[in-house]
Amino acid sequence: MNDILDGYAAAATPDLIEGYEAFDPAVLYAPVLDLLPKTPGRAADIGTGTGRDAAWLAGQGHRVLAVEPVRALREAGMARHGDKGITWLDDTLPDLSAARELGPFDLVTLNGVWQHIDDTARAVAMPVLAAMLARGGRLVLALRHGPGVAGRRAFPMSDEATIAAAGGCGLALLRRQDTASHQAGNRALGVRWTWMAFERPGM
Repeated sequence: MNDILDGYAAAATPDLIEGYEAFDPAVLYAPVLDLLPKTPGRAADIGTGTGRDAAWLAGQGHRVLAVEPVRALREAGMARHGDKGITWLDDTLPDLSAARELGPFDLVTLNGVWQHIDDTARAVAMPVLAAMLARGGRLVLALRHGPGVAGRRAFPMSDEATIAAAGGCGLALLRRQDTASHQAGNRALGVRWTWMAFERPGM
């Protein structure tokens, strides 16, 4: 994992940051938009990068924890979105040892993060994420399939294995939807996405 974090730190140029911020989260989250909490609650955005999605959630009234281990991205996000009332945290998958102590959350999101940890780490991370959810809370994963970027490798993953792992932690699948990449260059490389939403049953 450290080599991937180092790769992001090296790539955290103004151009990369502006590129991240250029995407509209409402468009990205369209496959699961109707499943996000309708009333303000507590949300955790894991691997938040520059905090684009965290700021969007905060704008909807949620109290947001933005978790980002890459200092350059975290500081860029704090500078850009510092007025949004977001709580920023330096923490890392798979253990999320600090973030999990700050739950429970009504919503936990991981957008383009799961591919950066291997199956062994995923087996550790899924129970942690499930435990971070409040009763009735939802976990949203955007899974990137395809080749990684130089310095930011991506491990292959199975949608079925992800669903099974979540189910083993007591989470119910609400939706699975495949989408094309929003970036033409990635589409040409065969990159595609699967959005998944899970729910922790209520009392």
